[in-house]
Amino acid sequence: MKKIFTVLLVFAVMACKQEPRDYVSLSGKISNPHESNSIKVFKGNEYEKIISIKEDGTFSDTLKVEEGVYRFKHGEEYGQIYLKNDNEISFTLDNDDFDNTLKFEGDNADKSNFYIASLLMPSNYLDASIFDLTEDEFNKSINGLKDGFTKLKSEFPTLDESFFQEEEKKLEGTIKSYTDYYQSKLALRKAIPQGTPSPIFKNYENYKGGTTSLSDLKGKYVYIDIWATWCGPCKREIPSLKKIEEQYHGKNIEFVSISTDNGRGYKEKTFEASKVGWKKMISEKEMGGIQLFAGEVWDKSEFRNFYKIRGIPRFILIDPAGNVVNADAPRPSSPSLVKLFESLNI
Repeated sequence: MKKIFTVLLVFAVMACKQEPRDYVSLSGKISNPHESNSIKVFKGNEYEKIISIKEDGTFSDTLKVEEGVYRFKHGEEYGQIYLKNDNEISFTLDNDDFDNTLKFEGDNADKSNFYIASLLMPSNYLDASIFDLTEDEFNKSINGLKDGFTKLKSEFPTLDESFFQEEEKKLEGTIKSYTDYYQSKLALRKAIPQGTPSPIFKNYENYKGGTTSLSDLKGKYVYIDIWATWCGPCKREIPSLKKIEEQYHGKNIEFVSISTDNGRGYKEKTFEASKVGWKKMISEKEMGGIQLFAGEVWDKSEFRNFYKIRGIPRFILIDPAGNVVNADAPRPSSPSLVKLFESLNI
């Protein structure tokens, strides 16, 4: 009888055991959700699913996936999540502080939480001002990032070393990108050292009327912003530039923005269409300083070629005598810019 009971018990346990589900259950809650009221989960062009958000901010759905890392989008914000069939995972966040409130719970939640923490880590060590540092300072920031990553790993003891190896490769790629870019900027500064006579630009159209040449500004420091209306990073610097202009209003310095718009981003793809868009943006964003439109002469200009301008935004500082102070000056958003101005007693 005991043997029969044991056999029956085994069969009972086997009968109660569920087959693995061929989907992952995803749920959660978003505080202050975007008006879109949805979440898009996707993986390149391979997979996409839209999940509706209820009025109370909650959501729930099932997804059939290939195991791996997926992205999700809510409004204009993005996150990463690890998905695997037969898992149940959830996350919560406040859309008003997306990055700092995103938290995962459930199966393999540690992987998703690590992804988010590691994605945010570079911003704590490698902001745009890092490119204005000396080599020693730059290397110190890079080493700080590496130490921070090691510390982060220790906070996730449930994850094995093979998982971290993949993430370390991504970190190495990030560090290489920053280092290569820093070295290119360092080489530029060495190629065009302080005190080098600057070439001039001539008769660029002035937003306020007439034309302006660099020679018209002799006797003052000139901080030049090379930008375009289609350039996202350029536009992100506008608020900081306006603030710096206000701070140094009446000082011995002129702030000059040179638009390199050439039709890109406009349906007509012409300089005239760009000029209309340029004037519109200056008006809408209430941009100050001296606003110039380089036009068709820009691409072949001595000014562009001398300063080796291959990408924008780019910032240049010239002294009152017309000599280079910094051929790759700090951005308006960088604390290094005010330090530079202070060192020159502007």
